[in-house]
Amino acid sequence: MTLLQALAVAALQGITELFPVSSLGHAVVLPALLGWSLDRQGGSFLPFLVVLHLGTATALLVFFRRDWVALVGALLGFGEPEERAERRRLIGLMVVATLPAVVVGFALEKTFRELFATPVVAAAFLVVNGAVLFGGERLRRRSSHGELSSLTWKGALAIGLWQCTALIPGISRSGATILGGLLAGLHHKASARFSFLIATPIIFAAGVLEVPKLLHQSSAALDATVWLAGAVAAVCAYASTAFLMRYFGERDLDALDPFAWYCMALGAVALGVFLI
Repeated sequence: MTLLQALAVAALQGITELFPVSSLGHAVVLPALLGWSLDRQGGSFLPFLVVLHLGTATALLVFFRRDWVALVGALLGFGEPEERAERRRLIGLMVVATLPAVVVGFALEKTFRELFATPVVAAAFLVVNGAVLFGGERLRRRSSHGELSSLTWKGALAIGLWQCTALIPGISRSGATILGGLLAGLHHKASARFSFLIATPIIFAAGVLEVPKLLHQSSAALDATVWLAGAVAAVCAYASTAFLMRYFGERDLDALDPFAWYCMALGAVALGVFLI
């Protein structure tokens, strides 16, 4: 992988991990469209992938630092009783929304990657992702514009089940969880906030769980290019989060439509290229 390719993949990771357009789908489809040959089994790719995930998660942690400080403080007994209770409830909702993806991911992620991580299949599921986002916006309860405090335990579990679909390349994790929040009665900004909060530990875990494998890698694999790519991913992820939170705060009607059309267009074009 050249320096330019590494930085492009890092920027792609930082942007598409948060935008509801599927980072995994883009990671499979775009290199194939551009004719890039990325050695995913090479000795330097695992450290590269780990640093990208840690960079993205760090950006989320920094952006939502006040939320995380408040949540940890509530666990430690700080704050007014009513605030502590509300924050502890939010932590519980986050756990409920995270567990399904953790369980299904450990059991089936490798199988899903082997079955679906091909350019044609990923492109097809990009189209599906767009169609689901578009249809979901029309199924949501338009009279419901609930804040995060109105989210029920059943709603959190539903969001968690939606998140499981993102194990398929082409289906967006953030898109699935934001849509799950909308269908549970939240407005777009509240759905996005919850989506990004539960994403932080998941993305961190995706990187940290690979760290033991790095013990078998040469220290030379963690070269300057890897760290530079991690920084690029972090900056892009932070900028993407800031943009999306502002965007969803300003637009609460059919806000997922632009991303839906983009996914359907990219997927359709990619399918045409791959199949013709």
